[in-house]
Amino acid sequence: MSSLFFFCGHAGAGKTTLAKRVLSTYLNEQRSFCFLDKDTLYGNYSAEVMGVLTGDPDDRDSPLYLKHLRDPEYRGLLDTARENIALGVNAIVVGPLSQEVRNHILMDANWLNVSSDTQVKVVWVHVQEAEAHRRIIARNDARDAYKLAHWHDYRTRLFMPTAVAYPELIFYDNTAPTEAQFSQLLGTLRGGLEGVENDVL
Repeated sequence: MSSLFFFCGHAGAGKTTLAKRVLSTYLNEQRSFCFLDKDTLYGNYSAEVMGVLTGDPDDRDSPLYLKHLRDPEYRGLLDTARENIALGVNAIVVGPLSQEVRNHILMDANWLNVSSDTQVKVVWVHVQEAEAHRRIIARNDARDAYKLAHWHDYRTRLFMPTAVAYPELIFYDNTAPTEAQFSQLLGTLRGGLEGVENDVL
């Protein structure tokens, strides 16, 4: 049985850092995983395309990007994960994936087109708004310019799932995480807490 773990959430939540820490723990335990981050796979490609189409290689918020590049990026990300799962390689996938989470399809093995015995878990990583704002400023990424310039509009339109409406998610508050919280996350991913709905860590 292969494991497919998604780390989802909005900008500044720290999902990549958290996913890499989980990965390093599994590697120390001699478990093989591939690590698939959407920005690593498609960041440079999308920058080239948007530079040609709009003159702004850092554009990730315009209607043109959302209409023409967003979905192909995610399809490629999931296709790559699927290939690894089919080969028996576990996969950790990092990306916002908010539309897929909103539509309750990211846990669906049929929609993912993976075998029914694949262990699929989705971690929703979130932080308090002030902390997200601080982290986005600190990382100084040009792709965040629109978010920072339109912060109120950006934050108010973000989708935030609730534990009641999305029992399939593992919620991880990454504002000020503790070692105990991280250990609990590992236990959940390993299956030690399976059967406990709405793990809120």
